[in-house]
Amino acid sequence: MNRALKFRLTAFAMVIITLATAIGFAAYSSWREVGRLQTRLSTGHLRSFEIADHLQASVLGLQTSLVHYELRHDTQDLNAFQRDSTDLDKWINEQKPVLNSARELALLNEVDAAYDHYRTVCSNALNDVNGTEDTRLAHIADSQKAVAPLFELGYQLADAHRRTLEDAFLESQKSLSLLRWVIFGSLALLIGSLVWLLATVYREMIAPLQLQLVQSHAIIERQEKLASLGVLAAGVAHEIRNPLTAIKARLFSHQRRLDKGTNEFEDVVVIGAEINRLERIVKDFLEFARPSEPQLARMTAEPILSDIRNLLAPQLEKRDISLRIDELSDSFFNADPQQLKQVLINLVQNAAESIGQSGHVILRARSATARLNGHGPQSVVILETQDNGKGIPPDVQKRLFDPFYSTKETGTGLGLSIAARIVEKHGGALEFQTQVNRGTTFGIILPTVE
Repeated sequence: MNRALKFRLTAFAMVIITLATAIGFAAYSSWREVGRLQTRLSTGHLRSFEIADHLQASVLGLQTSLVHYELRHDTQDLNAFQRDSTDLDKWINEQKPVLNSARELALLNEVDAAYDHYRTVCSNALNDVNGTEDTRLAHIADSQKAVAPLFELGYQLADAHRRTLEDAFLESQKSLSLLRWVIFGSLALLIGSLVWLLATVYREMIAPLQLQLVQSHAIIERQEKLASLGVLAAGVAHEIRNPLTAIKARLFSHQRRLDKGTNEFEDVVVIGAEINRLERIVKDFLEFARPSEPQLARMTAEPILSDIRNLLAPQLEKRDISLRIDELSDSFFNADPQQLKQVLINLVQNAAESIGQSGHVILRARSATARLNGHGPQSVVILETQDNGKGIPPDVQKRLFDPFYSTKETGTGLGLSIAARIVEKHGGALEFQTQVNRGTTFGIILPTVE
């Protein structure tokens, strides 16, 4: 081999090494950028959304306490209002160092001023202890006017943070676009000299990046949707619950003046039942908007599945539906017993509704190995509810966990959405298998502990 050929081969090898190095660096940088973006958008950098949500929910609770006190003059309502209003004022001041955006900080200062005004209006109402019923209703109306700017500022605060996230996302997109050009440019130089290297690089590096980008887009859309729905739900609850409370109070005063057994009294009872149903819907909205953090405890499946069977079996027997436990795993896992019961009750009730009359629902817990949250295979325990109902049609399966989507005439479409979010907060996953006219099996997958 002559010296010139050796030189050309050496140069070619250096080019290959350089291109491979460039591709590897670009791939690593892209992977790191995507990971940073995913972490930023999916695991806690939604502070302003949380502040807006907590503010609106707390103000809603204060307004409810004020209305209850004005209507009932119960000192417990007064004490709750005074305690919670002081806590909220302190909490607002504690959030100012948390925000970095000047726009968000300015909005929070406006929130502070509006809240001070609201407390002044409420204080005037509470000091008027000898007011008539009309005066108390006027106080409630004044407080409603004073609380409205707080909700509007909450929306503005959430919107300002959303724009900050969008700017960060666009910046990351530019970085990712530049890094992709580096990768594709290097690959273009390698095409004519080393086809197999091109195939290997694409299979091992480019394809995972594309998948990661798709996942990042999906996470962005889901997080923004859930955050927006959370703020919306709190606003809807405010707009509905306060009028309902006033209507219910007036209805109760009218009911006391009516004789039992009259048509008017029966009408009032029906109206009261419908108001209670609306309040349950509002409660579902709030539970979806602000899912509480689980209080984890080490446990096995047997106690909780036995509780569910003992609680629901008598009700289901009236419809000729048997509820039994088929298998129990002795594996330990961490869970919040009350939240896990809520999920299982929802799944069992859905199974019973799918059956209608005459059937069976089987509870079981089994040990298995599965992937969770993008991590490799790990030991898990799966809590299952299996029924022999109608199954889930293919068109419904695609939207089964979508918020506000329901096939029931009176459903809110939040049951499975709330259940899925509870399981996710436990570090697990909610999955299902179904066959039309054969039945459905839902599985709560949770990581085991030693």
